[in-house]
Amino acid sequence: MKRTAENRRNVVAVRIDPAIERRLRLLAEATGRKQSFFLQQMIETSIGAMEETWLPPALLAQVRDGKLPPPEPARAATTDLFGDLFAEHEG
Repeated sequence: MKRTAENRRNVVAVRIDPAIERRLRLLAEATGRKQSFFLQQMIETSIGAMEETWLPPALLAQVRDGKLPPPEPARAATTDLFGDLFAEHEG
């Protein structure tokens, strides 16, 4: 499917345990599908349960009614907590 403004997808990067990544890769290789297909399926089929577990009831009701709150402003990326510590001891 050719991507257009109407059907574009956002990219989300996550760090996963190497054993989970190997299982995901095996699943993708065995089926001929991409890892991203399976990740998307997992997210879409389980996000409802995660929302029920983690969202406050009032916010959950808004989500269920299709009234998503506006996104929070983008925050600056977290700096490397140890970058400055080791930079002092170089050279």
